[in-house]
Amino acid sequence: MKRILLWKLCFILATGLVSFFYFLHIVTIKTEEGMSFIAEQHRNQLNAWGRQAETLYLKENKAALQAWLETLKRQEKTYVSIASFEALHIAGDTLDKNIVGAYHFGRSVEWKIHLYFDENPIMEVPFTQTNASLVIRLPDYMRPGSYWITTKFLLQVITPMALLLLLSIMLYRHIITPLQQLEKATSEFSRGNFSVRVGKYLGRRKDELADLAKTFDTMVARIGELIGNQRQLIADLSHELRTPLTRLDIAVANFEHLDASDHLARIERESKHIRKLVEDSLTLAWLDNEKLILQQESVDLVDLLDVLVDDARFEFPEHQLELITPNNAIVHNSNHRALAPAIENVIRNALRYTPSRGLVQILLTLNDSYYVLEITDQGPGIPEQYLEKIFEPFFRLDKARIANGDSFGLGLALAKRHLASVRASIHAKNKSEKGLKVVIIIPCE
Repeated sequence: MKRILLWKLCFILATGLVSFFYFLHIVTIKTEEGMSFIAEQHRNQLNAWGRQAETLYLKENKAALQAWLETLKRQEKTYVSIASFEALHIAGDTLDKNIVGAYHFGRSVEWKIHLYFDENPIMEVPFTQTNASLVIRLPDYMRPGSYWITTKFLLQVITPMALLLLLSIMLYRHIITPLQQLEKATSEFSRGNFSVRVGKYLGRRKDELADLAKTFDTMVARIGELIGNQRQLIADLSHELRTPLTRLDIAVANFEHLDASDHLARIERESKHIRKLVEDSLTLAWLDNEKLILQQESVDLVDLLDVLVDDARFEFPEHQLELITPNNAIVHNSNHRALAPAIENVIRNALRYTPSRGLVQILLTLNDSYYVLEITDQGPGIPEQYLEKIFEPFFRLDKARIANGDSFGLGLALAKRHLASVRASIHAKNKSEKGLKVVIIIPCE
């Protein structure tokens, strides 16, 4: 078994989930990074305060600057100050303005803000025309990441939970849908609907469940065929038994009034006929229901045909039998108990429909990897549309087409079943002139 469903689930659960959580990790990092920057309007507000503070600072009106800072402090409820620094060269290379200018009292408004700080960070807005800066603790409402904890919970808990729930539903539907179809089909089958099938509902699936559906469909088709065959066999058998039973009743009813010996002969003949019908019906039912297991052996078809032709000549002395065979014809992995009754039934059928003094020809030839056995009679032949039907149990020709409305009983049906058990086949065709030719194909191996 290829275990396609197993590998499919492994791919979805292993590869899919690992890929999803890796993607979720990247999304979480990107989201955290995006939420770490101060909003644009707040950056603009901080820069505006810096420009206003620089304007007051350049006017050298310390009282006005101090009053403005106090107002801003009360309004924003935060720490605010103006600070500057001068670097004093002590030794070494001359101070580089770019290096010295990199020193800061606080964070630039363009930098990211760590979302896990307990306290709001100190922000610095440098003045453009002097070595001083507005230093202010970031007000609470400007602090980025206000909803980061909730967002993180949604990303790392709710989203995976929703995905796993959706994945579970999809996997459940993927597995349970064919099982539900199988349950419905089983219920229909239990109610006698033998035409029900599951495979057509599974689309293009090719996994263990599709194999199960295929096995179920095969089982239903086989059981339906067997039950149908048995019902038809019982109906045909009951129909075929009515005539001999009626004749038997008449013979018994008139036994004391007419010649007893004639009626005893009639009773014996009808009893044998009924026994033969019942035995053949039981054999056919067994062959249909059971997978016949025969001992494999090598069979010489020439020896087998010699015995069958000798018996036929003894039983039908008024007919001519011509047997044409090679010196030997060995077939392997076969069984004489299947071949003998099948070939005998065909020969008997040919002799039955061949007029007295007529010729029945039996020809055995080798064709590549199989032997071809042709049994040709001089009977009336069969209408073309019935050539396949004659191998069905109790097939009866249409009385409107055939004068006597002959029934073929179970002989050819049994022959076909026996031959199938050893991988042989049988078919019939009309001769160009009068007569019927039955062809049996027997594999050599």
